[in-house]
Amino acid sequence: MSSLISLAGLCKRYSMGSATVEVLRGIDLEIEAGTTTALIGASGAGKSTLLHILGALDRPSSGSVSYKGEELFRRSEQQLADFRNRSIGFVFQFHHLLPEFTALENVLLPALISRQSRKHAEQQARQLLEQVGLGHRLRHRPGELSGGEQQRVAIARALVLGPELLLADEPTGNLDMKTSEAIHELLARLQQETGITLVVVTHNERLAAGMGRVVRLVDGIIDYAALEGV
Repeated sequence: MSSLISLAGLCKRYSMGSATVEVLRGIDLEIEAGTTTALIGASGAGKSTLLHILGALDRPSSGSVSYKGEELFRRSEQQLADFRNRSIGFVFQFHHLLPEFTALENVLLPALISRQSRKHAEQQARQLLEQVGLGHRLRHRPGELSGGEQQRVAIARALVLGPELLLADEPTGNLDMKTSEAIHELLARLQQETGITLVVVTHNERLAAGMGRVVRLVDGIIDYAALEGV
């Protein structure tokens, strides 16, 4: 397998008044194309910060992030925005669906924003909603769907542009255990079907164990003693 993302000496610091808080402290990590990785650790360990940097939503304070061998943060803000839209799908704990739109409309919206034809976008959205088990709920609005169904819509929306990398930040954080397991199984199945690279932040170590690799963060660094699947 080839390396999709390479992190070297990655640090992230925030200024809080006169104090400096170091959230990430020298992360070295390779993520190969087509693999699954779980990021685990206690609250405040730096998991979400790392995921946001992987998704070009935030810039590191120092260190490098290479995507297919090219330094990611040498790009302009517009180039980074284009990169996010084209190459990365995001799923968050709060699904951020538009309440006035149907499931189908929520999924096809990113494709329409990217100026795809409505016919092609709707065909892709329908197919994805079928894949996530919601082919019978196309015309339902988020308020008419369960929490698990809403997250399935969010997953379909994240995949509608065919990204290479799917980043999920606590995608089951608001769901019960049975629904959480179903969402993790769905993500694993979609990854196998599409070959997408999947990185998931989760507090649930049992669910994380089903991923190809588990990376534990402790106080902003990787706990190499606990690194699994490398």
